[in-house]
Parts: sequence; C-alpha cells; structure tokens
Amino acid sequence: MRLINIKDMKLKKLNILIVSMAAAMMIPIGCKKGFLDQTSTSQFTADSYFQKASDGIALVNAIYDTYQNADLLKKSIWYYANFQTHDFYNWGADRFYNNYSIPVDFAPIEVFWARAYVGIARANSALPIIAQMKAKGVLTAALADRLTGEIYYLRGMTYYYLAASFGGVPLELKTGANAGLTARSSQDDVFKQVASDLQTAAGLLPWKEDLAATDLGRATKGAAYAYLGAAQMWLKDYKDALTNFNMLAGHYTLLPKYVDVNEYDHQNSDESVFEVQFEVAGTQSWGAGNEVAWISDFSWPEEVSNFGYDYANPGLYYSYQAGDTRKLATVIGPGDQNVSPGIIAKGGIASYPLVLAGFNSTPKDARYVGADGKIINTCGTIASPWYGSDKGRTGFYCSKMWRDPTLDGNSGTSTIFGAQNQILLRYAEVLLDKAECQIQTGDVSGGMATLKVVRDRAFGGAAPAVMQDGANFDGSAATPITDPLQMVYSEYRHELSGEYSVFYNLRRAGVAAAFIKKAYGTVDNSTNPIANPNKLDKSNEGGIHGLYNTSLPTGRDVYPIPQVERGLNPNLTQNPAYGN
Repeated sequence: MRLINIKDMKLKKLNILIVSMAAAMMIPIGCKKGFLDQTSTSQFTADSYFQKASDGIALVNAIYDTYQNADLLKKSIWYYANFQTHDFYNWGADRFYNNYSIPVDFAPIEVFWARAYVGIARANSALPIIAQMKAKGVLTAALADRLTGEIYYLRGMTYYYLAASFGGVPLELKTGANAGLTARSSQDDVFKQVASDLQTAAGLLPWKEDLAATDLGRATKGAAYAYLGAAQMWLKDYKDALTNFNMLAGHYTLLPKYVDVNEYDHQNSDESVFEVQFEVAGTQSWGAGNEVAWISDFSWPEEVSNFGYDYANPGLYYSYQAGDTRKLATVIGPGDQNVSPGIIAKGGIASYPLVLAGFNSTPKDARYVGADGKIINTCGTIASPWYGSDKGRTGFYCSKMWRDPTLDGNSGTSTIFGAQNQILLRYAEVLLDKAECQIQTGDVSGGMATLKVVRDRAFGGAAPAVMQDGANFDGSAATPITDPLQMVYSEYRHELSGEYSVFYNLRRAGVAAAFIKKAYGTVDNSTNPIANPNKLDKSNEGGIHGLYNTSLPTGRDVYPIPQVERGLNPNLTQNPAYGN
C-alpha cells in the first residue's frame, strides 16, 4: 500500500477517521528491531480501530514512517545540507546544485514537501484520536501522554525542516481544517509554531534512558529540547535556546572517538539525539527497494559501487587543521585508506567486491592495482585518482557514508549495502549550538569552553589553542581564526560535513553567503592542486565545474516551492529568486 496522496488532500477535505485509518495501515510491517516491530493492521475493519493500545501506537508509528524515504532524507535534506555549501557536489542528473540552479520541478523536493505534509496530516489526525483513547481508558494516561508528545515532536520537527529548507510554508494545524489552499506563513511564524509544538512535546516525553529497549529510537525529551533550542536560534532567541540546550546535560555524552559516531555498530548511541530508524529491505512500508542502499551508495566512488554520484570538494579536505581526526573520518582522497573500524576489520577497501574482482581479472584492472603491484587498499592513488568512468569527479569522497562491505545487503544487485539508521541530530551539534548561544549572549569564555569539549574529542586530546584551517582554497596558508563566532561556524563545517546540518546552521546564522565567498569565491586557479586537482579543463561540466569563483545568488539559500504544489494551491507564492 502506498502513502496517502497529499494532492487529493488538497482538493477536498478528508474525514478524520479515513485519514487516521489509512495512516494506521501505513505502519512498517514485520520490522526486525525496536518500536517499529508491529503486527499488521491491514485486516482491521473500521469498527475495530483504536480499541486497544497497539492501535494508538500504530497510528503514531505511521508518522515516523514518513521519514523513511531516501528522496526526503538524501536528495532533499542531505543535498541541501552539503551541496549548498559546495563542500560536496553531484555528478548525476542533479548537477544544477553545482551552480544553485535547482529547478522548481525537481522531483525529490516535491517528495519532501508531499511526505512532510502527509506526516503533518497524520499528526493532526492522531491528536484527537489519542485523546479519545485516553478518555475511554484504551490507553493509560502515561502511554497516551507519551504518544501525544511524540506527535507534537514529529509535527514540530517536520515544520522545522520545511521552514529551514523553504522559508515560510503553510501552517496546517487541524485535521480537515481547509481544502489544502492555505497560504504561506512567514518563516518566523513557522518557527514559533515549531517552538510551541516542541515545548509541548518536551513536557510529555520521557528521557532516552527511561525508554524501554523496544522503544529505542522514538522521540524523547532530549530530542524535543534540542530541536526547540534550534528553532529558538532561528528566532534569535539565544537566551531561551541556551536554557533548553542545557537541559540535555547529563543525558547525552560524546563518544570517546569521533570515528565511531557513524559506525554501524554505534547506532542509537549515547551521542545520538535523534536518528531515523531503517531496517533490511522488505520490512518497511515502502517495500523492498534500494532506498536504504543508495542513501549511502550515492556517496561512494563509482570504483567501489558502480553507482556513486556525490563527490567532495578538495577544499574541504585541505581545510582541516593538522591533527584533526575528523578529516579522514569525513572526507578521503587519493592515497587515503578508509579509517572506519568496521571497514578496517574486514580488510579495508581491498575487501570490496568490485575491487577484488577488478584486481583478479585478466588482465588486472589498473584502477585496483597499487603502486606496489598489490591490490589497492586506498581510495585510488595519488598517481591514478578515482575520478569515475567519466573522469569528471575530483577523486575525493565522503567517507562517513562508506559501509562495511560484508553487512547484510538490501540491494537486488549487490550484497554490499547494509541498512543503517540516519542521524539527524547528535549531541556534538547541540554543544556547538550551545557555544554559539553562549557567545551571542555575551558569555564568550563559556562558549570557548563548550567549543573546546568538541574540539578536544576531535583531536584525541587537548586541541590546539590556535584554531585555523589547514589551507585556503587557493592553496595559501590559512590565518588563525580569532573571532569566536567564526570559530563556531568553522566547527559546524568540520564536525558535521557529510551529515544533515551544515548549511542549515550557516543559513540560520545569516553567514551562508559569506561562508561560500570565503571558502570558494575568491580564486580562479585552474592549475592549483587544491582548486583543480585533476587538471580538468574549466569548461568541463563535471568534476571541477563550480569549484572556483563560487557565490551564492541572492535568494538561492532556500529551495524553490515545488511547482506541482503551486498548481494544486494557487495561494502558494514562489520564493522570489525562482520567478513568479
């Protein structure tokens, strides 16, 4: 069964029971772990709905399910967080990110918008039903309150990503309240609603450590406080944001080693504040597709996946300060080994099936032969970088997305794609947000102390007292960073690149355009090894295209409103930079 069609919802009012029944039947069936492990409800009749506690749980699980989609996560939120900074680029059909020319009919952002409003509709429908179940005694007060908190959390988080990505969006807060013709609210008004929802959620949800093991991955009080603080930062309410970030102290901690943060065996760790739960193919409501696979696989070199599209800007690679352990755990280039403990334990890059097959072929595939004549165990070599079959990429890739090649597969054509949760927010980001708030409210020394906690972990001990990039994009030596806020912005980049946050934080802080200009907008060095490592001609559409003289066009820091949605709702105005 497919998701409720949001377009239909915009053409006519839907009866609350129909929406809720359809939502309940959308729950993941037969999952192998955690709170998504539920019994099928597809045989229920309308009269039997909402008569036992599991029905209420299934209703709320359907809201979580809207996030288990690769177009929403990878091609919308991840793309925005990383391609917009120009620290990463796309080689596939979506190369328009490389020059900030995202079309209004780009299908994934329509999926993002549609699924987001499906989740919001499910949340709006579920609120009165959970209240009725509580009143009838079907749900205990404790369970009903927790589920209500999860509903407010998920609605608030969804509006958070909508407003952060598109600016102002329509606020739909009641089921069946309109015919899908609501005009856009201002960005500030949306974030005020986000803050309201998350404040309510924080008062109802338990702390992570108080959840049963089978409920691991559900929304928690800590996640609500963290997103509440982030929403307040968008509203420049740094004082209240700081208060809410401080609530997480004692409930979360940084993992001792940065390299473990994105490891398969550290899912739902003590550092994870909220992550979308994924399972092996066939256990989620969207069926046995390759969605989990390509969230990671898009960022692999084509040489190990036959599929990869994302590649890294070498400017990010060279920007890391000497001794920062986050560098190779984030981005690797020619001659580098992957530092993932899970990959190392299986033999490293040499253990990937395509590498093995290429080396053992007759004749040997030169891409998989090292300078010593042995099987390659690095991401290409300095002499022969992995540029892809089209020779259009830089040879640098996001190492956070690489996975142990022997994990259980969920791809129909390969066994090298392991299902893995996607971390949307972790405690290191909360600490960086906290440091920014401390500085913004005048406590510079406190902000520096908080920043030091994150940096000390990054350097495996005491971080250097002087902060600076390793090198500028033009290859010149970087100067020390002395402005406290600039220190935080640099840490957002080096802590969170390749995840789901960096450009959101830069736009929220109002420094996105300045960041792009400083990082990539002031040079044109066609022969510089950083600016142009593979010496491609500047007219080449791939690889180096867009890596130099880059600027963020006014208004292109947000996504366009999907054209399909404007056709359905004539009251939706377009973001000015994308026309009328």
